Amino acid sequence: MSVGKVYPLYLAKVTKKGRTKEEVDDIIQWLTGYSSEELAQVVQQEVSFEQFFKNAPKMNEARRLITGVICGIRVEEIEDPIIQEVRYLDKLIDELAKGKKIEKIKRPLIKMEE
Repeated sequence: MSVGKVYPLYLAKVTKKGRTKEEVDDIIQWLTGYSSEELAQVVQQEVSFEQFFKNAPKMNEARRLITGVICGIRVEEIEDPIIQEVRYLDKLIDELAKGKKIEKIKRPLIKMEE
């Protein structure tokens, strides 16, 4: 599955809840370290999720603090590293769609720095 095929689904999910593309991009950039330009290029080139995460400039260490259930599975218990990264992203998109503030979604980073 490519990021380019799923990205519009992420946008549709959050925009129907009143959120924006910029917020989606902000979350993805926080998670992966991609710049706006790099993210746009990845989406356009339909890069696979495996390559997307393997080539990420700087995966945020705070992502390990993302917990909860997505698709009936606890994200922190997923053993396949690529699937876990995808589910971390899914969890962040879900939180955005549910109305959680960006600052709260990215809050684990603050905890890591203290």
